[in-house]
Amino acid sequence: MFIFLDTETTGAGPDDRLCQLAFKAGKRRAECALFNPGKPIAVEAMAVHHITNEMVKDKPAFQQSDMLRQLRELIDDTNNTIVAHNAQFDVAMLNHEDIYPSRVICTLKLARFLDRAGVIPQYGLQYLRYFLRLNVNAKAHDALGDITVLEALFKRIHSRFEQDAVQDIENEMIRISNSPILIPRMPFGKHKGALFSEIPADYLQWLLGTDLDEDMTYTVRHHLGQAGNV
Repeated sequence: MFIFLDTETTGAGPDDRLCQLAFKAGKRRAECALFNPGKPIAVEAMAVHHITNEMVKDKPAFQQSDMLRQLRELIDDTNNTIVAHNAQFDVAMLNHEDIYPSRVICTLKLARFLDRAGVIPQYGLQYLRYFLRLNVNAKAHDALGDITVLEALFKRIHSRFEQDAVQDIENEMIRISNSPILIPRMPFGKHKGALFSEIPADYLQWLLGTDLDEDMTYTVRHHLGQAGNV
């Protein structure tokens, strides 16, 4: 069973915690709740998800919630698979709560993997929602709204794998989600939109000294002839 999941958090740092979580297990009703994260929500985070400290101050901690028990029971079943967009971030938040999913699919990784020609300019969930014309009615940057978009995106991606006659689609998605992906085009900076093969090596070398995600690091090293050193 696929468990579509999204978290909203106090920030994007390693010490941040979830303040809202939503998940939908298979065809069951979606679950969504706010939690007291035990630390202030950063203003930058509030500007994205509009969850304030006042909204969560009287909410239970996630560790004392029924949702924790429900989610842990689902994840402990090894027949179930978490689906999230930029799953590495959401899984890190779950790890902070002593939840360790063993089967995870990342729709961000899958979107990058399928876009081999670099047709899609950005891979954020809400960008893909409108670029791919996903027909959903959902509030953006809200955990419940995001899993609605996430499920629609996953179905679109799953249909692509079916069209390509991929065998054992679920396990192939998990494999891809746990692998670095080559990004065809530069997504930001002065070379934005250029194929990585066209970008000067000195600029790529400079990029390695900046804060890059796994896929960007892998892509830059690949084009510098250092693909084995991610």
